[in-house]
Amino acid sequence: MKRPVLSPTELYAIEAAAAAHPTSRYVLRLYVTGSTSHSNRAISNIRKICEEHLEGRYDLEVVDISQQPSLAEGEQIIAAPTLIKKLPLPLRRFIGDMSQTDRLLIGLDLRSVATAAASPRKR
Repeated sequence: MKRPVLSPTELYAIEAAAAAHPTSRYVLRLYVTGSTSHSNRAISNIRKICEEHLEGRYDLEVVDISQQPSLAEGEQIIAAPTLIKKLPLPLRRFIGDMSQTDRLLIGLDLRSVATAAASPRKR
């Protein structure tokens, strides 16, 4: 999958959003089912996003619900992969292979909706 080239305006908006939480530590938990291609893609995508936008400011836990079903029950996971952003608040959930970078950046408060609307759509 090709990564979009971000304009200077978009890069500025991302940096400004990240600066709004400069010391916030992000606590993320990704629920997957086994070692499927869908699970592996979700893990790879969220790790890439975290390294690019939250370098050194995140804790990512990957939970295989086929190995630890009680953790999935406690969080009421009904689909996998599911990413839960626990901190900073508000709590947010994302379902899928984490390939919709714009939606994830908005949901993680790392990009504004206006900036995302200005960027070209990727398919």
